Amino acid sequence: MKINIIGAGLAGCEATYYLSKKGYEIRLFEMRPKKMTPAHKTEKFAELVCSNSLRSDSLENACGILKKEMELLDSLIIKSARLHKVEAGGALAVDREGYSSYVTEVIQGLPNVEIIYDEIKELDITKPTIIATGPLTTDFLCEEIKRLFHAEDFYFFDAQAPIIYADSINYSKVYLKSRYDKGVPSYYNCPFTKEEFDRFYEELIHAEGVEVKDFEIKVFEGCMPIEIMAKRGPQTLTFGPMKPVGLKTPSGEKPYAVVQLRQDDAAKEMYNIVGFQTHLKFGEQKRVFQMIPGLENARFAKYGRMHKNTYINAPKILNPTFQTKLYPNLFFAGQISGVEGYVESAASGIYAAINMDRYLRGQDMIVFPSTTVMGSMANYICNASPSGFQPMNANFGIMEDLAIPHKKKDRKSLYAKRALETMEQEIKRL
Repeated sequence: MKINIIGAGLAGCEATYYLSKKGYEIRLFEMRPKKMTPAHKTEKFAELVCSNSLRSDSLENACGILKKEMELLDSLIIKSARLHKVEAGGALAVDREGYSSYVTEVIQGLPNVEIIYDEIKELDITKPTIIATGPLTTDFLCEEIKRLFHAEDFYFFDAQAPIIYADSINYSKVYLKSRYDKGVPSYYNCPFTKEEFDRFYEELIHAEGVEVKDFEIKVFEGCMPIEIMAKRGPQTLTFGPMKPVGLKTPSGEKPYAVVQLRQDDAAKEMYNIVGFQTHLKFGEQKRVFQMIPGLENARFAKYGRMHKNTYINAPKILNPTFQTKLYPNLFFAGQISGVEGYVESAASGIYAAINMDRYLRGQDMIVFPSTTVMGSMANYICNASPSGFQPMNANFGIMEDLAIPHKKKDRKSLYAKRALETMEQEIKRL
């Protein structure tokens, strides 16, 4: 039995890896490098384009629990991330080059996987197919999906944060610390006084952005450009990406606001300006962001930019197995399915692959309980209101409530214990 998997991003690679181990012949379609996207820079699989961080690694966080669930399912993405980890406090951040090279080598080395470098413009509903084309799905395939599922336009826009060279940071003004001293101190912190922040804020909200034409901008809240966020008011920044809480200076003072810099590569030659996704003009980014204390002479390895992100209206189109309601042979996975985030996308690739396997074997498909993070994620995207549907990251709010008396301080650890115990039981069914 041959299975088509479209897209060699995080979800597509996870699906390919899982199904290849089950003995299927896989045809993995990837259009890069034949046709590049506005955001990708390499031809490697599972490339991380917006950030090198896979977010919190703590079991006090839903994303941290999700990673553990994925590891129980032998996740290729998390395996590579562990092998190519760079220090980021309590987060799991990776050296992008080493991470994606490893994933690419593993997939290319699978004996039952044929890799076809070409763009898919039409879907054959008679062949088992997982569509994992990600947030940068091409216009041709978007039109094909809209035709098959009678869907209206489905897109929003995402913005990347700038990356600066480490040797251009003024280390006399910044200090190394992780929030509340959790984990190894691995973020450089740029502290603002009230006066510095006020000047920066005024320039930021009046800076010139890239003119957007011919489409409606729909920006997901979790990826809001810093300049748009700022226009909601200065406290949106000081209580958001520039929050100083838990980041006292070495002298013990609490800054008025802080910008954090996160290591972006294993050699520590580049740093990401955390939370500063943007679509300001490049010249404006240089002018305004050099007002950040310590970045007066910053050199930019990559400016922030806006790019198109695509996702389906999952409540209308998908079952919680990631199988489509109209066409049993077609499954979606990754951000196009309506999940949000790198880790969630990879997890959905495993989930879709599990159910593709069961579907082809004539077995009942798996719906993980909402007591697991993976199950709650699928339950959310398939049962949310179709009106104004937006993707959402893994979080405790979409998980099934704890049904036992407990102390507030124990709540998160109880969620984690329940989720992992449940997933271990579910894996016995596979």
